[in-house]
Amino acid sequence: MKTMTKIIAGAFTALAIFIGTNVKAQTVPKDALRFGIGVEGLLPTGNLHDISNVGIGGTARLQYGIADNLALTLTSGYYNFFGKKIGDGTDIKYKSLGMVPVKAGIKAFFTNNLYFGAEVGAGFETKGFGDIKGNDVVDVKKNTKLLLAPGLGYASKSWDVGVRYENYSGQSNNYGTVGLRIAYGFGL
Repeated sequence: MKTMTKIIAGAFTALAIFIGTNVKAQTVPKDALRFGIGVEGLLPTGNLHDISNVGIGGTARLQYGIADNLALTLTSGYYNFFGKKIGDGTDIKYKSLGMVPVKAGIKAFFTNNLYFGAEVGAGFETKGFGDIKGNDVVDVKKNTKLLLAPGLGYASKSWDVGVRYENYSGQSNNYGTVGLRIAYGFGL
């Protein structure tokens, strides 16, 4: 399962690079710098779904056009995955998991407003994975994860709406999330 996720993420990345270099869409002005602020809706997958059903986040993205249809991106922010109850009929809950993603990537436009995106970076846990509320005895370690994120999106002059899968791997605990980002952007 873990290997399949990495293969899918790698395939999306390669596809975005190949398609982005062969298209003629005029969506990203060359040498243009843009800044966007977005809100994220997150659905945990894998091991993360064991401790959380939903997450929200906020991100800031800097985008630089290197061709008329290709841009480099730098994204960071904060994600909060709300802890859920352990088992049925108990009041014991997992603590919320906090994550600070730092990602660099590309946006390759294949039509005027539609793009493939691929990002790579690190996810820094701000709370230990699987820590239990009220448990002050056990120290669950915070880890840094390798982050891979292929996605698809729509971008206009001011708005960017994208969906992606993020895979977090490392320290023998791999998990992911499906994210929807809605952002407002402007030129700098």
